[in-house]
Amino acid sequence: MTTDIVDTAAGLASDSPVAALRQQREAFVRHTQGSHDVLITPSDPGGVSLIERAAAALRVASIERDAALVAHYRKRLLEVGADVVAIEAMNVSPRLEAILRHVSLLTTAPGSATRSDLETLRHAGLAERDIVVVAQIVACVSYQIRVVAGLRALAEEMRA
Repeated sequence: MTTDIVDTAAGLASDSPVAALRQQREAFVRHTQGSHDVLITPSDPGGVSLIERAAAALRVASIERDAALVAHYRKRLLEVGADVVAIEAMNVSPRLEAILRHVSLLTTAPGSATRSDLETLRHAGLAERDIVVVAQIVACVSYQIRVVAGLRALAEEMRA
């Protein structure tokens, strides 16, 4: 069985009341993990490499300062053979730099993205489909962060 990234990041033991509550919505759990798997660890990454996908996810988690998800995505980068230190320092190819800058923009100020920002990605070699994938990764990790924060808060409240 695949490890559930949300339960792990939230620090939920499989026998915890919050984990049991979450399992009552099996489709919610399955689709949340499924989105992660399709976007971050697809069997065919298409035009966005596994390193680019994990680096984008790490950037979102880092901006949002979620230590558990940062650790998860750093580990994922190591699994796919990436230089995590170089990626975090932005010592990367122009293509990956463009992706990470766009991820930062979408994470911090999505409403300020312009056609020019999309053109920058196109000039870096991303096709329309690839640009959509990058945006989906930002949305997925942002969603994970919010679900994890809610589960942590609920677990804390139940302990009090």
